Amino acid sequence: MKKVLYYLNQFFGQIGGEDQADIEPRLVEGAIGPAMAFSQQLEEGEVTHTIICGDNYFNENLELAQQFIMESYNELQPDLVVAGPAFNAGRYGMACAGVANTLKDKTTVLTGMYHENPAVAQCRSHAYIVPTGDSAASMRKALPAMVELATKILAGKEILAEEDGFMMQGRRLTVFSNQTGAERASEMLLKRLHNESYETELPMPEFDYVQAASPITDMPHATIALVTTGGIVPEGNPDHLQSASAQKWVKYDVSNLTQLAGKFITVHGGFDPVYANDKADRIAPLDELYRLKEKGTIGDIYKYFYSTTGTGTSVGNSEKFGREIGQELSDAKVDGVILTST
Repeated sequence: MKKVLYYLNQFFGQIGGEDQADIEPRLVEGAIGPAMAFSQQLEEGEVTHTIICGDNYFNENLELAQQFIMESYNELQPDLVVAGPAFNAGRYGMACAGVANTLKDKTTVLTGMYHENPAVAQCRSHAYIVPTGDSAASMRKALPAMVELATKILAGKEILAEEDGFMMQGRRLTVFSNQTGAERASEMLLKRLHNESYETELPMPEFDYVQAASPITDMPHATIALVTTGGIVPEGNPDHLQSASAQKWVKYDVSNLTQLAGKFITVHGGFDPVYANDKADRIAPLDELYRLKEKGTIGDIYKYFYSTTGTGTSVGNSEKFGREIGQELSDAKVDGVILTST
């Protein structure tokens, strides 16, 4: 029987919820939770060990977590490593991607994620990612699909994204053709001109288009709001904004402040926080907005300041945050927004 090493977070590893998100990685003999269901369905192998680690710990102690993953792999020498599925959970997804990144030169890593999980971009080129729904409600569909792909991998069979359903890895594969590239391109062009179906050899990415808002016509009387994805929060982070893969946004009353320095810091996990902690206005320039107000360049500063963390945050959550914050500002008759990033 082939050996499989399985990675789970604290929740699916049956340790606990958010209160256990800081637990250090541990290696457990046998299969637990989804790993048990996976092992029971797998005919070509079995899950011999399970690694369980807290989502916060993995993302905040990446080098130590990856060192544990590598040491566990070297000790066990599994034929396949499976992580997740992580669905649309950002921190869990980034941990699964961390497992794949650690072992990409050692063995095959299989995982499952929702297509908007930010971790997809981190590991799709060197891991097999089975598409899943956005929540654990799709576990019953996700696990059999992962088992089916794992069976082919362990059997040494050829696998292709088009046939086996995993996410495209963005690799350019060498194939033999009896036509030159120019001939194939000309055929596709003619088919397009004649409204005939064709399949491109290099699928292009799709980008959302957002129509620009109308310009502010009376800036000296305009109310401007300040919003950032730089993770700027009051000292102590009272609302526990996540340092990565944000699950929420926060807002604070700054109507009595002329600057953020001295009262606000950053919890952002994607850049060196030293300069932002020294002066948070370097990320969210409330001080400059106040100067513009004093000069009469703008009319007023909206009393609430909005913040979230951009790094690792899913597209779905980002859109949700934008709609919610935008609706609040629209309801408050705010004329414009300064949105800063890092």
